Amino acid sequence: MADVSQLAAQFGAEMEYETADTFYLRLLEAARSSGGRLLIVDPDGKVQADTYDAVVGSRLAISEMWSVLGGETDGDYGFHLLEDEGDTSPSWLRRAADVMLGRSSRGEWVGCFAAPLESGGRFSGALLLIASVQDTVDSLNEIQMQMLGVFLLALLVVLVTAGLITRVITRPVAALSAGIEHMGRGDYQHRVHVSGKGEMAHLAEAFNQMSEQIRSLDEARNQFVSNASHELKTPLATIKILVESMMYQEDMPTELRSEFLGDINKEIDRLSSVVSDLLTLVHIDSHKLRLRREMMVFAETVRESAARLAPLAGKRDQTLDVQITDSCEMFADPVKLGQVCYNIIENAIKYTPDGGSITVKLKKSGRDAVLEISDTGVGIPPEDQAHVFDRFYRVDKARSRDTGGTGLGLSIVQQIIRLHAGSIQVFSEVGKGTTFIVQLPVK
Repeated sequence: MADVSQLAAQFGAEMEYETADTFYLRLLEAARSSGGRLLIVDPDGKVQADTYDAVVGSRLAISEMWSVLGGETDGDYGFHLLEDEGDTSPSWLRRAADVMLGRSSRGEWVGCFAAPLESGGRFSGALLLIASVQDTVDSLNEIQMQMLGVFLLALLVVLVTAGLITRVITRPVAALSAGIEHMGRGDYQHRVHVSGKGEMAHLAEAFNQMSEQIRSLDEARNQFVSNASHELKTPLATIKILVESMMYQEDMPTELRSEFLGDINKEIDRLSSVVSDLLTLVHIDSHKLRLRREMMVFAETVRESAARLAPLAGKRDQTLDVQITDSCEMFADPVKLGQVCYNIIENAIKYTPDGGSITVKLKKSGRDAVLEISDTGVGIPPEDQAHVFDRFYRVDKARSRDTGGTGLGLSIVQQIIRLHAGSIQVFSEVGKGTTFIVQLPVK
């Protein structure tokens, strides 16, 4: 636009003294130098000179020219598409491509630059330069095509990458979903396999651990129901046999009838004990068991439990030795801890032969009260020591049933100790005896 303004100033000055032929030659030279077509237009819009000699004497409908002639601006420019009348209409495919790329196949893009002419200090028209900008448009179209290609390529890469990422993400999600469906159908053996070390792998590992825990709990539940049914069925069957014997033997001796009634009473006591222990475990498992804590002297609880069991040990000529070196005051449930002491000492008496000895020791070690109960009984095999706290577990099934145990006592003991934030351990050697060590936090 600045070049057109300079040409307009130059030709406006030359119009005063140059002849028409010389002026036209200068105009042609300037047109060749600028690479376009120059026109001189008078204030009325009539073409006075045209380097193409095509529209002299005509009035042009070019908006840029009229804005200059009307005094609206000191210079104006615009771009137009010159239609090619001899070109045939393009195909629909070509036309669609031209519209998409912003080009035309039926003409040429030109730029129109207009600047005012002044001669002798007065306005004398306008200089109009029309030059082809098709090369520039073609270059822009080429850049647009390249950008479109880059965009399509980037879009393809994004789609492929998104597909791969989606597959990587959805595959473990689908595996987890399938695992949940298997678990919902009761298949606790199913495991989810997710490779890698990301969040999904950790989630799959957590799911597998949960599935294994549920499987273990399900097996424990089934085993618990089976054992509970067996424990309840045995005394009921015994009671039934004894009652039927009494019913169908009208001439049963009084001594035998009394013996049967005594056996029935024992079985009822055994049945009541099993039901009571089962209810206790149910309360523990459902977190409904509440400790009634108070400040207590653990030594008194230990002495009381031992004193209650001393007659039982005396009947079997057993020695029950109680050694207490500290009172061990603590904030705990005295009834529940009394049940712990009673159960362990009672087991020691039951599984120690006549004439044996049971030693009960209580001392304070650091911030813990340590209760140690040892006997000289039959002992527990190494392979059974890890299971003595399992529900309904018996080392010697026949002998345990003779002693009247339910197989639930030590399990209840362990749960009560855990509720008190304590621990219990067992150490045993077959033929030499067993030692239970209970540790409980003191105040």
